Amino acid sequence: MTKMPLSVVFILLFLAVVVPPSMAEIKSLVISDDARPMILFEKFGFTHTGHVTVSISSVSVVSTSSDPNPEASRLGFFLLSEESLLQVLLEIQQNPRFCVLDSHYVTHLFTFRDLSPPPNSRFNQSYPVTSPNEYSLFFANCVPETKVSMAVRTEMYNKDPNGSKDYLPAGSTQLPTLYSFFFLCYVAFLGFWSYTCWTNKQTVHRIHLLMAGLLLIKSLNLICAAEDKHYVKITGTPHGWDILFYIFQFIRVVLLFTVIILIGTGWSFLKPFLQEKEKNVLIIVIPLQVLANIASIVIGETGPFIKDWVTWNQVFLLVDIICCCAIIFPIVWSIRSLRETSKTDGKAARNLSKLTLFRQFYIVVIGYLYFTRIVVFALKTIAAYKYQWVSFAAEEIVSLVFYVIMFHMFRPEEKNEYFAVDDDEEEAAALALRDEEFEL
Repeated sequence: MTKMPLSVVFILLFLAVVVPPSMAEIKSLVISDDARPMILFEKFGFTHTGHVTVSISSVSVVSTSSDPNPEASRLGFFLLSEESLLQVLLEIQQNPRFCVLDSHYVTHLFTFRDLSPPPNSRFNQSYPVTSPNEYSLFFANCVPETKVSMAVRTEMYNKDPNGSKDYLPAGSTQLPTLYSFFFLCYVAFLGFWSYTCWTNKQTVHRIHLLMAGLLLIKSLNLICAAEDKHYVKITGTPHGWDILFYIFQFIRVVLLFTVIILIGTGWSFLKPFLQEKEKNVLIIVIPLQVLANIASIVIGETGPFIKDWVTWNQVFLLVDIICCCAIIFPIVWSIRSLRETSKTDGKAARNLSKLTLFRQFYIVVIGYLYFTRIVVFALKTIAAYKYQWVSFAAEEIVSLVFYVIMFHMFRPEEKNEYFAVDDDEEEAAALALRDEEFEL
């Protein structure tokens, strides 16, 4: 019996907690010469009508130890619930040689002993989930110095009252309706923004057209997300909608970061050009977003069963943090520039309005990034598996509020704050600029 490396087991079991439920619930994959003691395949929220089907074929077990015939009962598949996770961890901690397949806290599916004899070496079985919960599907290899190759097909679903299969986890089955609702919200928002630009033609700048494009792409991204989840829900696969989703997701994220940076620099409505350092921010952020979206696609379309899955998650997290920090700098530079200009150009009222506006925008951006990166992650972690949709709803609500505030602050209007000049308040504004430090 193998001595299970504690670091590997702890990492993989930890992933069972933090990995979001899978969204394409019919998956086919190939494992080649894999020596990992445990492999996490999927995570799924089951109701009392849940089922899991596992099919394996082309199975090959190669041992490099002195025993050329490894024990087949030491290799197999099992389900592990969130509640049983700590118990299994304790068992492994107390006995490093303990095989998780021997645990009474896991739901056993089958071992390689159940396979048909070579050369077929295949198995196909469906199992009902009698106890509703969120389960992770694992493969365990408790044979030392053994590499496993196999083709695996997994299918997880819950049954609706009418008998049809629902391939979305219990906490995500509401997502098609949720995304469709927000799609309608953004379409209405785009219509209102188009009307505002049309009625204020004289004060429309290029940034306002870019903001309209952002709303359009966000709408398309949401309708593709709704269709993606709808087809996964009824068929188990996205039918190509995931490709469109990733395309619009990439364009939306790049465009959003670009709009925030350009607004932060005051481009087009305060100045017609970008400084060299501001161009460098764009040059850094856009390629990083390309890398982040590649990582996002790998994470979404594969799963924790690939060896580099953890690495891709780390890449995505690191790049996202860098981009979130980078988009803050142009806003800070604009605030400092306006602060310095206010001391010399004699336009205190105008500069006070601009400084107030940019400081408010800075706070709004920080709040948006904090909520969508930290609070949403916390909600996904602590929410019961049946209510995972709440974190998605919270993210979309906060995003919509952020868009509304940002678009309202920088709307094309003659009397908007960044165009306003009130000579009657010049003296009071100059006093305020002297007394109040607009430092962050």
